[in-house]
Amino acid sequence: MGRTQRCLLWLKVKLFIFNLIFWLGGCGALGVGLWLSLSQGRFSALSLSLPSLGVAGLVMAAGAVAMALGFLGCLGAASEQRCLLLTFFVVLLTIVLLELSGGLAFYACRGQFDRYAQADLKSGLRRYGAPGEPALTQAWDTVQTEFRCCGVQNYTDWFEVRNGTGVPESCCLVLGAPCSSLGAAWWKEPCYEKVKSWVGENVWAMGIFAACIAVVQVLGLVSSMLMYCQVLKVEKYYH
Repeated sequence: MGRTQRCLLWLKVKLFIFNLIFWLGGCGALGVGLWLSLSQGRFSALSLSLPSLGVAGLVMAAGAVAMALGFLGCLGAASEQRCLLLTFFVVLLTIVLLELSGGLAFYACRGQFDRYAQADLKSGLRRYGAPGEPALTQAWDTVQTEFRCCGVQNYTDWFEVRNGTGVPESCCLVLGAPCSSLGAAWWKEPCYEKVKSWVGENVWAMGIFAACIAVVQVLGLVSSMLMYCQVLKVEKYYH
């Protein structure tokens, strides 16, 4: 076995292992997304404009794409087909560029996103308790009870939609106690900030996962291009 063939074999094994890890990571992300959709589905009705594009849906979509891309990479590495290797490289590079663009856009517009999210949630308060909105009503009751908060930005958000008549019972310090008109017996902290703080405290796990995926993606790009060049070199040598 010549030096070029040994190098090709090493790259083939390396690329196959990387893509196997990538595929397994996609399986894990898909599982996490399914778990989020089942365990946190009761919060999905809070947003009126984008009820289906929650964190769970994004994680499941990312997992499905990672699984498909990992399978394509494994197939390209095993078969040593230049077409598959180049397709894998182009698709993966496109995904990496989209991830970078999306991350930068979100970071640059995070203030606008906060304002939009709060306005969207406030619009949902107006439909609290309305006929045909049991999911939204239950979602707000669950959030306010579990996070011990009241309203989006302040408990006074409820005054704007209930004509100053008070707050829902889920804002009460003691659940089930009649406190809708007793200000001293309400949760005072805003729900948006409490949920945002909770997400920030638990985002490290997602950050570690994203960093690992980024490393695998970069290594996959380098390995696939090196293997493409080696396959091309072998083909020219034998022809």
